[in-house]
Amino acid sequence: MPGADLSVRGWARRLCSQATSWLCAVVGRGRLEQEMDEELAFHLECRMEDLIARGMVPEAAARQARIEFGGVTMHKEEMRASLGLRLWDDLRADIRYAWRMLAKSPVFTAIAIASLALGIGANTAIFTLAKEMLLDQLHVPHPQELRLLWWTAPHDNVVHSIWGNLNKEGDRTASTSFTYPVYRELEEQNRKQGVFDQLFAFKGIGEVTTTVDGQAQVVQAEMVSGSYYSGLGVKPELGRGIAPADDAVEGSGAVVVISDGFWRHAFAASPAVVGKVIAINSKPFTVIGVNPPEFTGAKSAHQSPQVFVPFSIQPVLIPHDKGSLLEDPIRWWMQVMARPKAGVTQARAESVMSAALVASVAGAHTAKPGEKMPQVLLRDGSRGENEAAQQYKQPVMVLMAVSGLVLLLACANLANLLLARASAREREMAVRLALGAGRLRVVRQVLTESLMLAFAGGAAGFALGWACRDVIPKLMSDPWDPAQLSGRLDWGVLAFTAGLSLVTGLLFGVAPAWKATRAQASSGLKDNAATVTRRRTGYAGKGIVVFQVALSTLLVVGAGLFLRTIGNLNHVDPGFRVDHLLLFDIDPPVAQYPEEKAVLLHGEIARRLAAVPGVESVSASSMTLIADGRTMYSWEALDQPVTQPKDAGLLNVVGEHFFSTMGMPMIAGREIGPQDTQTSEKVTVVNQRMAREVWGKANVLGRHLKVDNKVYTIVGVVKDAAYDSLRKEPEAQFFFSYRQFPDLEGMTYEVRTHGNAASLAPQLQKAVAGIDPNLPLNAVRTQQQQIDATLGDERMFAMLTAGFGLLALVLASIGIYGVMAYTVARRTQEIGIRVALGARSEQILSMILGETWRMTALGVLAGLGAAFGLTRLVKEMLYGVKSYDPVTLAGSAALLGLVALVAGFTPARRASRVDPMTALRHE
Repeated sequence: MPGADLSVRGWARRLCSQATSWLCAVVGRGRLEQEMDEELAFHLECRMEDLIARGMVPEAAARQARIEFGGVTMHKEEMRASLGLRLWDDLRADIRYAWRMLAKSPVFTAIAIASLALGIGANTAIFTLAKEMLLDQLHVPHPQELRLLWWTAPHDNVVHSIWGNLNKEGDRTASTSFTYPVYRELEEQNRKQGVFDQLFAFKGIGEVTTTVDGQAQVVQAEMVSGSYYSGLGVKPELGRGIAPADDAVEGSGAVVVISDGFWRHAFAASPAVVGKVIAINSKPFTVIGVNPPEFTGAKSAHQSPQVFVPFSIQPVLIPHDKGSLLEDPIRWWMQVMARPKAGVTQARAESVMSAALVASVAGAHTAKPGEKMPQVLLRDGSRGENEAAQQYKQPVMVLMAVSGLVLLLACANLANLLLARASAREREMAVRLALGAGRLRVVRQVLTESLMLAFAGGAAGFALGWACRDVIPKLMSDPWDPAQLSGRLDWGVLAFTAGLSLVTGLLFGVAPAWKATRAQASSGLKDNAATVTRRRTGYAGKGIVVFQVALSTLLVVGAGLFLRTIGNLNHVDPGFRVDHLLLFDIDPPVAQYPEEKAVLLHGEIARRLAAVPGVESVSASSMTLIADGRTMYSWEALDQPVTQPKDAGLLNVVGEHFFSTMGMPMIAGREIGPQDTQTSEKVTVVNQRMAREVWGKANVLGRHLKVDNKVYTIVGVVKDAAYDSLRKEPEAQFFFSYRQFPDLEGMTYEVRTHGNAASLAPQLQKAVAGIDPNLPLNAVRTQQQQIDATLGDERMFAMLTAGFGLLALVLASIGIYGVMAYTVARRTQEIGIRVALGARSEQILSMILGETWRMTALGVLAGLGAAFGLTRLVKEMLYGVKSYDPVTLAGSAALLGLVALVAGFTPARRASRVDPMTALRHE
């Protein structure tokens, strides 16, 4: 194969050399023309002098030299052809002629460019999103060298507490989360074994409250190791990055590097920001640097934290009730990334890191029988951890496929229109061939017109994609939490659009180009020459229409399924009252409000909020209902003849009057109230599902559950309600008082109002500020907005597929109308004869509509068959409807039939009114 490789490289070099020579000739044409004239004049003059030297007079010598030399113009043309200039001249002529032809048909040109712009624009907008979420690499030097460390083990393993992502891959569990002691062991082994040039760690810790010049703001924070900046190769634009010395001593390192956006927003881009002191969760931190504008951290290429702090400050910034996370061998919570050393294989690096991982875990865990140890895997880290790619990969791929089908439909529609134009231009093509034009020359002319349309549509599509670049990110965002997607159009998107335009032009230009190669110079000049050719064109056009209808059917079925999905979800009963309910989060800094103070704080906040005019009732909960989040705890039923095995249930820590505030009916017993304090009997409320699963029909009041080594008495049973999603059936749930359950942190407050809930937000903020002005109301939204946010993907799919389906119907109707209008125009004489022989207008109308129906029926059947197979790929994205739902399939077929009837009626009506005398006079 080395010889083949050399031949390919040699061919590539020759091709580049020829292309460079051609471009130089085109750019420097004036100089080349002058050199050609000078060279030809030189040869003529030399021959004249030779003839004069032999005795000829100058006039005769000049005439003889020109005769012997031949036509100067011919020689210049040969020289131009050898330099590739003739091709350039032909291309310019083709472009000028194509421009004139397109300008002569402005309606056709506008329709063609508009349909292409819609198809290419949709693909550009979706590709922009896909590129940013799935393809963009971290904005650091040499991102392709980065490796993200994962661990993998059988499901039954020693890891029990994970703060981070957890993937189930077949019979194995995988995660990117490690404990801090494990990270230190990995770091130590790397120093000894030298498998990585750099090894560093990071962890997005979510929201923290920063205070700059008295202004509190909630921002995203990331903890990083001292080797983070050197490992990524990032140099701040101001100051310095976090260094190993900043991360050396636990509890120290109160320094922070801020993002460029936060610097501009909070400090007005002041160059004197380095050395300033800001508060993070009420603790002072010194700003030591500002990150470059393009740097977004190591988590992903499009989600940037605003503040970066060292791991060493964790016990101070986010204290943990069970001690420092830096010493905790149980909690797996931080991500590790590395740059492998040159010459070290991945297998060796994984082996060294796995040995260090097992050694660290074995020293801290006592594995139970059957529990397996994890092993380290190295995976591509060029895009960071990028959890969004895992979450949105399938939806984005589906959108790419749908938009691709729309573009293919637009290409088919345009191919049909161009076929009809090609039939009208048969005489022109025949004249060209009769005058000596080669068939390839004619094909090039036709393809030039197609490519001009494609690139004009591509330019319009790029502009449309730029204008709509933020539409999908907005659809994916919550009103209170915009998605961190910029929708930026860069050179990669521009290259995609240009390539897509080229492929599109070739796709819809093939049919008319193929027709041009079949033109006959001898018969094309006759009046009746086109009969057979037109019949073939008619078959080709109808075949394309069948293809269009099939694609339209597939798109309409998809739109119908997603519309029915969102409709079904909107009608799911959540199990509580959604109206007049305002939600917001309050996250008091743990350092300022340890557990005892936090309990008092939440109680005081509830009292202040309840006193606001217009408030009916107030409560709080650790888990927001229907927010795509869940907390699961193991439990054990104690009041059984045989102790139940431990199981996991959904937990929610709630405030007083939670169930009455939410409108969740009590089935038995009472709800959690003010009598449930830190010193009173520990109580819990369970839902119907849990009561039924554990105790059947028996009375559960007074029975006991053991949770986290504490015993709780069941005092109430509440009606089943949705917990994290409307898609899921209610699961076993238990509720505890915030005064009696440990691990209390931030809470979501639920405020039921008498009137418009959102209008009370300013008064509620004022009430909380009266307690602590540094406690903002985060993520203020109504309960309905919260539910709508969890349905964002479904709503986005419903809206986009409905839009694509509508566009498909429009394109299909244009295609059907165009083909039937063309058919009627070409069969005018035949229809005239039928009418002259006694055919009634109703019969002619029925004949043309029958052809329309046959084309449509074939396309619908093909589309339904494709839909039956392909919609199974998205069955997990549907709800309450099967991928082969007969109602949706039948409705889509009926809709396509109606569109075909409307599109074909006008040509059919025109055919039924043909005057036989007028039709036959031409014959």
